[in-house]
Amino acid sequence: MTMYDKADYEHAVAVIRSYTAQQTGVGLVLGSGLGGLADALADAVTIPYTEIPGWPQSTVVGHSGELVIGRLEGCWVVAQRGRAHYYEGYTMQQVTFPIRVMQLLGVRTLILTNAAGGLNTGYRTGDVMLLNDHINLVGMTGNNPLMGPNDESIGPRFPGMTHTYDRDLRRLAHQVADEAGIKLHEGVYVCLSGPSYETPAEIRMLRIWGADAVGMSTAHEVLVARHAGMRVLAFSGITNEAIDDPDHETDTNHEEVLDAGKVIVPKLTTILRGVVRTLA
Repeated sequence: MTMYDKADYEHAVAVIRSYTAQQTGVGLVLGSGLGGLADALADAVTIPYTEIPGWPQSTVVGHSGELVIGRLEGCWVVAQRGRAHYYEGYTMQQVTFPIRVMQLLGVRTLILTNAAGGLNTGYRTGDVMLLNDHINLVGMTGNNPLMGPNDESIGPRFPGMTHTYDRDLRRLAHQVADEAGIKLHEGVYVCLSGPSYETPAEIRMLRIWGADAVGMSTAHEVLVARHAGMRVLAFSGITNEAIDDPDHETDTNHEEVLDAGKVIVPKLTTILRGVVRTLA
């Protein structure tokens, strides 16, 4: 198992600081096909992940693999243009390494986006869902990023998760979406390991559990962010409608996920701009 300590995170921070000393209070994690959101940053400094020691490299199409620091609506933010996933062969500590680094960079509010399948039958491709809770199936089955020694200077041994997704930030996101005329769902995200998509039977099971959207990321990053004391806001871009019939004529694929991202990015950009404007 790959394990890190505070010195590893500080080493990565030192390299990032060699590019820019700008302080950042807001972090963005951008999912499949959503990296274009980073284009909205002004006065941006871009750092390839390959230049940051310990940083996991993205291997999936739609994840550029760059850290971008710049201004959004007057607020300095640090954005991940693409993330690493557990299914790529990384450990949970590697996948969540960037969140630890953001913590030491001064990030106190973390905003995450992901591409997700719509389990809720009322969701359509191109919709946006605001997360109010999650089911971390990967973590519940023994792959929790907080396993191993705990550094109390970073976070508590047993963090509470009742108030995971910040209520005030969710209210703000709804206000911004309403003012912009953007339909914003709110629901529960379930995290699976991937990389295979779900079978029809699994889709039906996840609906019974109360999940509204399904994906392969985010929950473990959120867990580490809460361990670090960050406020969390997260969105799922609904890139496909889940198929619950084994005799259905079509199948889910990554290409449709990326195509749907082109429709979702303008909506999320508008919402994120409004939220960050208020935070600034």
